[in-house]
Amino acid sequence: MKTLKRGDRGPEVKELQEWLNLHDFGTGIDGDFGPATEETLKRFQLNEGLVADGIAGPNSWNALLLPMTNATAISPRADPPMVSYREAVIEYARQHLIEHPREVGGQNRGPWVRLYCMGNDGEPWAWCAGFVSYILQQATNHHGVECPIKYTLSCDQMAKDAIEADRLNRWASKETDGVHPSVVVKPGDVFLVYRGNNDWTHTGIVTSVSTTSIQTIEGNTNDDGSREGYEVCARTRSYDSLDFIRTDATQLLMSLGN
Repeated sequence: MKTLKRGDRGPEVKELQEWLNLHDFGTGIDGDFGPATEETLKRFQLNEGLVADGIAGPNSWNALLLPMTNATAISPRADPPMVSYREAVIEYARQHLIEHPREVGGQNRGPWVRLYCMGNDGEPWAWCAGFVSYILQQATNHHGVECPIKYTLSCDQMAKDAIEADRLNRWASKETDGVHPSVVVKPGDVFLVYRGNNDWTHTGIVTSVSTTSIQTIEGNTNDDGSREGYEVCARTRSYDSLDFIRTDATQLLMSLGN
């Protein structure tokens, strides 16, 4: 990252301000490195045991970006073959949850949203599907298998791709063989909220299954389960209005011995 100091302007300064806010050091997010940003950065540096010079150099950036560095790192707890693909999906979802990804600077905005949405952010970029896609891709890269569904930022497209791959359990839309999803859904699978008329509005990762509910980790939500929330969090959901994507991986792309 570029070294920044008072008087600088531009998107790099805006990202600096976003990360300061994500660390609970509040300052304006306007892309202008003024006295308020300088003072806020000094307070962050002091908190991190760094030289409090108000200059965003490599050490300051490393500390600011540490949550994302941790979330995107290869997890030794997801190694095949001892850990299945589904278990790796859960491990990576939890790895992100620990770092508390959330929006900053407005609806669907900030570095976490850009991570999940392939560099995009802003009001149109609801990011629940991007979060699920990113987690699946991390597990896919680690295990060297074919991703069960394509990377997408759209819940509808995710459902359509799952239908094409014969991976969608259409419980909410009543197009199943009548078997309750608690029998067939596994931790590490993906849920989709079904609104009707081939319209899916929210998605997340299933982390555990019981006869009455599922535990989840999901993005762009909140404690109320809104599809337009602001963070990654863990929730409990009933089976009402849920369809499910099976994520078992079958096709090896590389030898596990290499």
